[in-house]
Amino acid sequence: MFRLHKPYFWVVSLLLFIGSCNTRSEQAARSLSTKDFYNTEFFKEVQLSGIFDDSKTFVDCIPKRPLEDIVNDFENENEKSLDLKTFVLKNFELPTARDTQYVSDTSLSMSEHIKALWPVLTHTPDKLQPYSSLIPLPYPYIVPGGRFREIYYWDSYFTLVGLMVSDQEEMAQNMVDNFSFLIDSIGFIPNGNRAYYLGRSQPPFFSLMVSLVASKDRDKFMSYQKSMLREYNFWMAGANNLSKDKPANERVVLMTDSSVLNRYWDNFSTPRPESFKPDYELVEKNNMEPTTAYRNLRAGAESGWDYSSRWFKDHQNLSTINTIGIVPVDLNALLYHLELMIAQGYDWNGEIDKAREFLDKADKRRNAIQKYLWDNDSQFFVDYDYKEGKSTGVLSLAGAYPLFFKLATKAQAKATKEILENQFLAPGGFLTTLNNTGQQWDAPNGWAPLQWLTINGLYNYGYYEMGNKAAQRWLQRNREVYHVTGKMMEKYNVMDTSLLAGGGEYKLQDGFGWTNGVALALEKIMLDKQKIQVMTMKE
Repeated sequence: MFRLHKPYFWVVSLLLFIGSCNTRSEQAARSLSTKDFYNTEFFKEVQLSGIFDDSKTFVDCIPKRPLEDIVNDFENENEKSLDLKTFVLKNFELPTARDTQYVSDTSLSMSEHIKALWPVLTHTPDKLQPYSSLIPLPYPYIVPGGRFREIYYWDSYFTLVGLMVSDQEEMAQNMVDNFSFLIDSIGFIPNGNRAYYLGRSQPPFFSLMVSLVASKDRDKFMSYQKSMLREYNFWMAGANNLSKDKPANERVVLMTDSSVLNRYWDNFSTPRPESFKPDYELVEKNNMEPTTAYRNLRAGAESGWDYSSRWFKDHQNLSTINTIGIVPVDLNALLYHLELMIAQGYDWNGEIDKAREFLDKADKRRNAIQKYLWDNDSQFFVDYDYKEGKSTGVLSLAGAYPLFFKLATKAQAKATKEILENQFLAPGGFLTTLNNTGQQWDAPNGWAPLQWLTINGLYNYGYYEMGNKAAQRWLQRNREVYHVTGKMMEKYNVMDTSLLAGGGEYKLQDGFGWTNGVALALEKIMLDKQKIQVMTMKE
């Protein structure tokens, strides 16, 4: 039976915490919230100073005393030519990696190594830390690794597919319960469980997680129904206020035929605290309009593809980012699945009228995806610029999502398969896009979640040979890097297999949650197919 969210004090603590994040600084100096702290001159000066190579380091530091006291002391001492680094180290505890004593043993197979890593990447239930940016979670969870010291939303689905084939069902349910807890407590799943992520979510994979852990247990499935509904309401907020004069509102967009699709968004329009320096310098250097630019950068982070030529007007430069002007293929395919899952829950509960309502929503979304996101010219599913009224022209692996969710016709799947095979499939797996821009979500990089979605999308339409070929290439790339480095990476160069990967705002990270999960799940698929072949030959 599904476990209730028993630690009530966690809910109280989190609600108090979130409330403090929405407090305005002018109320009183002592009520300075984390959100307001990110807008202080002190925060800006630290992040631009170069004290830390990575902007995320400072926001993960734990203040040793109330933030308002630190800021006040800084303002008082700043006139006395204080040493900024000394001041920061005096007032903040630096984030540290847990000492697990773990050392890679490359004599182990890759799968053995990954299974040994699960405990290393496991965080026990969080304790509420005064002044910390961490949002505490009541159940254990898996972190990606490297600089990512907290849970991440869409990463976790791909981690879960590996946990499920590793006989780690309890941990998988812990992860889903933590996300359900976040939805029930604050109304949505943030990018990660940090205060600086409260303006945005990530691609909505919660319904797929529920399907993984509860598809065979009706009672357990139904225990997540309210959470799925709340997540849906988060993504659809503002839909009733759309009009021809105001065709976009938060995460919803009114299309020209009156159908409603979704876009990525962020509730704030300031530099991301965890990426303050690169955001600020990009906007200043290119003389970009700050409010729009920061909103686009934040929305790009909500997409999980931060960053990619998918979001660039000129397909090459981050300075032309236009995320909020784009209706993305992946997001709308995910929300189609969420609508189907909510309908299933209502059906199982005997609420037939509500089930039909959500089936109708899913049907309308499928028709809109077909109308606006299938590009006849390229014969591929492509993101849509709703202001320009046309496809963005950037082909990416987001175009494989409709195959994964069985939204494509057979003809569309065949055309997509041919482009994937002829243009995207490289020696080490599928390219993310066909554009080489220096951004991490472009060529020559490949990413585990996109391999999983694309390969399984091909399987859904009977393209087993190509799916197997891609899986084998990706797994071989994973194994080669593991045996050389002893590590699993967040992304790989799939074009030049003599190199690792590059591009983006931070150094290549190892760990790595979703790579581990996808590798184990693909290995199981390959092994199962081999067993079937052997049995067939014996017969």
